[in-house]
Amino acid sequence: MAGRIVSINLSENKGTRKTPVGYAKVIKGIGIEGDAHASGAYKRQVSLLAIESIKKMTEKGVRVGPGDFAENITTEGLDLPGLPVGTRLMMGGLVEVEVSQIGKTCHSRCAIYEQAGYCVMPEEGIFAAVLTGGSLNKGDEVKIIC
Repeated sequence: MAGRIVSINLSENKGTRKTPVGYAKVIKGIGIEGDAHASGAYKRQVSLLAIESIKKMTEKGVRVGPGDFAENITTEGLDLPGLPVGTRLMMGGLVEVEVSQIGKTCHSRCAIYEQAGYCVMPEEGIFAAVLTGGSLNKGDEVKIIC
């Protein structure tokens, strides 16, 4: 099964929406160069959310798009929350990541939750550790490799 990258998103500060960019350098064991969440913390080096999840929010009347949930990679065509921890993904033919966490605990209500009464990221966003770095571009393929 394969999908694609709809958007690559970065922010300089934690706790803010991310800005879409055309490409990014992904660093093994760190995350995406230039992103506030890039660190050696194994579980949450890169975050992913499906455009299908974002569409659930727009159907509720919330004006959101890629990066608004602070995800690094917005995908299309993959059931991200259905992937078990340990699943490996190949992005762009070079970057390999391993799913390390499904969803997250939100300790405070974000602006999206306040507006809609619900937010998809805590249940449908996933996090991954970077096993092999490289460059990613918008439109690159994302494949489940194991």
